[in-house]
Amino acid sequence: MRAPRVRGVIGPAWWSLLGRLGLPKDRWRSIPKWQRRAAEFGVWGGIAFLIVLFVSHDYLATVITFAVVAALIVPPWHKVPRFGRYIVPVALLFIVVMYPFYYVKEFTMPIFGSFPGVGTAVVMVIFIMMAIGLNMVVGYAGLLDLGYVAFYAMGAYTAAWFASLQFPQVTFHLGDVGVPKTTNDKGQLVDQFGFHVSIWLLLLLAGITTALIGVLIGLPTLRLRGDYLAIVTLGFGEIMPQVANNGNDLFGTGFNLTGGPQGITPVDAPGFGKTLSDATGGFLPEVYTTCCQAKAFGHQISFEDLFFWTGIVLLLFTIFCSVRLRDSRLGRAWVAIREDEIAAAAMGIPLMRTKTWAYASGAFFGGIAGAYFVAFKQSTFPGDFFFNISVFILCMVILGGMGNIWGVMLGAAFLAYLDREGLANTGAWLNEHGVSNFVFGKDIDVPLYASGIYGTIILLVMLFRPEGLIPDRRRQHELHEGVSDQPLYDVDAQTG
Repeated sequence: MRAPRVRGVIGPAWWSLLGRLGLPKDRWRSIPKWQRRAAEFGVWGGIAFLIVLFVSHDYLATVITFAVVAALIVPPWHKVPRFGRYIVPVALLFIVVMYPFYYVKEFTMPIFGSFPGVGTAVVMVIFIMMAIGLNMVVGYAGLLDLGYVAFYAMGAYTAAWFASLQFPQVTFHLGDVGVPKTTNDKGQLVDQFGFHVSIWLLLLLAGITTALIGVLIGLPTLRLRGDYLAIVTLGFGEIMPQVANNGNDLFGTGFNLTGGPQGITPVDAPGFGKTLSDATGGFLPEVYTTCCQAKAFGHQISFEDLFFWTGIVLLLFTIFCSVRLRDSRLGRAWVAIREDEIAAAAMGIPLMRTKTWAYASGAFFGGIAGAYFVAFKQSTFPGDFFFNISVFILCMVILGGMGNIWGVMLGAAFLAYLDREGLANTGAWLNEHGVSNFVFGKDIDVPLYASGIYGTIILLVMLFRPEGLIPDRRRQHELHEGVSDQPLYDVDAQTG
């Protein structure tokens, strides 16, 4: 049975409006596409503009924002010779990179309040990276993975082990920056004990380590399918937090691997060192946590800004790899397995090897994201890696649209924002305007109901738009153009 669709309500209303304006469907479709886009943006964008203006009263910021959006959406930039297809992506990238300079001047969003801070934006970028990695497993290959948090945790602890004081028995330094000297018993300055490796090397090491773990996990489990595979991956997702929580006395040996409930802190900050910083005139910061004295466009550069810009670089690398993998021979094999595993095997696709590559690829980017998150927090704790993180990331993929990179990015950004700031801002708005008191008789703390809110969001998406907000075209056809398990009675009823 076909799922109900929102456009089944909006579509008739839209055509009715156009008919009243003297633009029936045939005449409307004869208009150039960019003009239709302009009319649609004029209607829906105009409604959104009036709502935002009514709430924020920040006229200049609202006008500028909607003018920029219109300039990106409406004109047919792809028709510009040679460079047309790059105009919109480059403009979007510029807008994102400049975010720390203008976000405080933006308008107030209805219900959600102010735009997210740069610290929240860093976390959003990290979750987007993890969602893209999980999309390779779930969206491309169709393997339901409920233990993705294990890769995230392994990447985090890999970075923490080799950039902290966790192992006092060893003194090893390689490319570290900002690690102060210590004084020995003789009053001499010596290197700090522990492993202190450059964070940039550890990002690569974390990715490779988690990819190998993905292979080890995949080899015994990927012979399973469907619910059985999901249950096994759920087990791995439950094991990792317990290992992290009890790793301060690993298997009763007294060896402190993870720091237990106290975690590992502090973790060395990233940076490029004095030599590279001086050679680039300070463009590459010596240490992220201490380079906060520069100004640009009247804005004081903070360490959060540096982490945000570095995260954008890592995200671009993740997107590039995901796109190339999707369009490669391996990516096409993943899609074939997702659609029909038996038919894929009959066509000569090696199932185990192809599935293992999917696990390893997704784990690689999950490990990098975990390592970068530790570098940003400068600490890691078992509470960061509970099973609900896996479900949370899976919800991002489902909400955005499994298999579509841009949809997954949208879903991840939205849910990560809700988790960090959005729900708290929404609760403050409801309490301030008396909505909570009117409905519930008292003020409420909205973040306490986060799990229920996320579940409601996913439920509504499954009911009204099961393919996600920005769906993969192939998956959209699978869900709405008839599928193999659709009852014959439903097909006959629809075809009349």
